[in-house]
Amino acid sequence: MVEAVGEQDRKDEPRVDAVTTLGRLPGMGRTESVVRTDAELIREAQANDHSAFETLVRRPAERAFRAAYRVVRDQQAAEEVLQEALIKAYRALPRFEARSSFYTWLYRITVNLALDRRRRGKREPTLEWDDAIAHQVDPRAQVSVAHDPEIDLRRQEVRALVAEGIQTLPDAQREVLLLREVDGLSYEEIAESMRISKGTVMSRLHYARKKMIVFLAQRGVDPEDVI
Repeated sequence: MVEAVGEQDRKDEPRVDAVTTLGRLPGMGRTESVVRTDAELIREAQANDHSAFETLVRRPAERAFRAAYRVVRDQQAAEEVLQEALIKAYRALPRFEARSSFYTWLYRITVNLALDRRRRGKREPTLEWDDAIAHQVDPRAQVSVAHDPEIDLRRQEVRALVAEGIQTLPDAQREVLLLREVDGLSYEEIAESMRISKGTVMSRLHYARKKMIVFLAQRGVDPEDVI
């Protein structure tokens, strides 16, 4: 429905060094040797333990960076978005009530900041990631692509309709769809991040896709064009 990013495509994306990014934040950058659960790390981080927060975000920071990159389509901008998201998450952590997983919460913060940045136009022109996936090319490569204005316009219209349709979905279904199709998470990763069963993930994803097919068909879009 939303162009899913394959395993090879994710490997080709730029990556962020979470430790380096954390090291830019006050009090961060120390190493962690004791394995603790997210719940334990959250409690300790809420008590101003910087090393606990660093450990808590080390793994999800990479995925959050990829999510930001797919929105802003620029590595430096994505790194800046991630750093801002980590600062915001750290400051808001005392109010975190664990109604969703920490990763899902950080994901929402990161994507919202990335969308705000894109709306402000603070990114350099670059080859659209969606088009790059469709043509199986690296969006960061210096390539020359001949565009058909009518095709480009239609793609923009379809992407706008997809975005509009996603906003009509119930929160639970929208979140699963985005985690699967935009962030490229597996069913198991989604289940873990949302603290639901794999079966529930598959069920929500099924109904989300079904509703999107109906939404797009009613607006003259062949779902095959965006699958």
